[in-house]
Amino acid sequence: MRCDACPVLCRIRRGQAGACDRYANENGRLVRVDPLLLLERGAKAVPFLTGLGATTTYPDYKPAPFIVASKQDGVDMVTVVTEGIFSYCGLKLKIDTDRFLGPEQAPVRVAGEQVGHVTTAEYGSQMLALGGVRHLTGGSKKEGVVTCDAMLRLANRDAVELCIDGGSSVVVQAGAAPVVNGEREERMRVGCGSATIGIFAKQWHGHADEVIVVDDHITGVLTEHQAGRFLDMPPAGIRVRGRRSTPGRYFKVAEPGLGWGGTDITDPLSIIEKVEPGTAWPGLRLLMVSTTGEDAEWFVLDAQLKPQLAPMPEPVRRVVERIAENCEAALCTVLFMGGAGGSLRAGVTENPVRLTRSVKDRVTRVTCGGAPTYVWPGGGITLMVDVLRMPERSFGYVPTPALVLPIEFTVPLQAYAAMGGHLSEITSLDEALARTRHRFEPWPR
Repeated sequence: MRCDACPVLCRIRRGQAGACDRYANENGRLVRVDPLLLLERGAKAVPFLTGLGATTTYPDYKPAPFIVASKQDGVDMVTVVTEGIFSYCGLKLKIDTDRFLGPEQAPVRVAGEQVGHVTTAEYGSQMLALGGVRHLTGGSKKEGVVTCDAMLRLANRDAVELCIDGGSSVVVQAGAAPVVNGEREERMRVGCGSATIGIFAKQWHGHADEVIVVDDHITGVLTEHQAGRFLDMPPAGIRVRGRRSTPGRYFKVAEPGLGWGGTDITDPLSIIEKVEPGTAWPGLRLLMVSTTGEDAEWFVLDAQLKPQLAPMPEPVRRVVERIAENCEAALCTVLFMGGAGGSLRAGVTENPVRLTRSVKDRVTRVTCGGAPTYVWPGGGITLMVDVLRMPERSFGYVPTPALVLPIEFTVPLQAYAAMGGHLSEITSLDEALARTRHRFEPWPR
């Protein structure tokens, strides 16, 4: 039999599944392989119907598979449930690390095929953008297939190794620590070098004469920093390389890399440009530390004002350990981002722009597998959702290629009628469950 659930139109033999593994031929009847999922929460186990296992609206003009009436807090509601085929979609990856992953705009590859690029770094995290129409359908067939497969695995919380041109390889898995060039990251930085100075300056006061916090973005120097000045610390006369921004804050002390504070240095003394005689003094106590506390060394200036490695005093070590304590665990975050276009909206109403306006007016709530979404301002319904907040294995695919995921529109009945919704298709929850295989799960935390 021929499956009409997506544009591929697979011919499926009895007892076999289609190319997407989501639809099968069961004795000459097209069935959805996975049962419809309902989530339960609260003491009374109130059920919420999700789009997972619901089937699609393809060939687009059909009403959504489930348009279900309910009553919430005395208000008549309608939940419109479907599985959306997203050709216009991508993933945004937040990777908590200061390690150098690659230059901005560098291609990100899987199995040699470009699947995305490096985008602007954020505070303590490197950011990647994967997928999108360019890689799914705008390149070679292999590029599209590899991109779709990588996105599907990441969205379903599997680990994927990404290789970045001119940079590192990184294993990414939603909710797990990133692995950069074979090394698992344990923590993200507490802040930039300047912020670290501001947080811990008072705790170092009296135990160190100078502290230099090495950071790829802003390296901090305690006695030059306003924090050191407010503590009346005398100048230490230790000058670091780089471009001075404001007092005690330096840009570009080194190149990005896998060393101290996300730089390429392994010897912290290499960023010291000079020690000024007449300002510095023999016996000066110098701490050099990274923004995670993973790297830290203690020096004392000798008679020639040369820094000499020495055992770290216990009060200073405690502050270094406190830096580490204040660093959050390094994790990978995977956000799905896509545009809910014509087919989804046509499944809800014959006048799709009214659905869009209702979503923007916050009359209609959009969820994905019950998970909250962020809907971008501007035209259309462009949404983002954290895959960790969705039920496990929420994502599927079609070989067009595109990702498939559950989506739900919940709206007051009166508003649904006003937008031109498919009122004749409304059914009760009991009636909906009576005609399909289904399962219940607890609401994800």
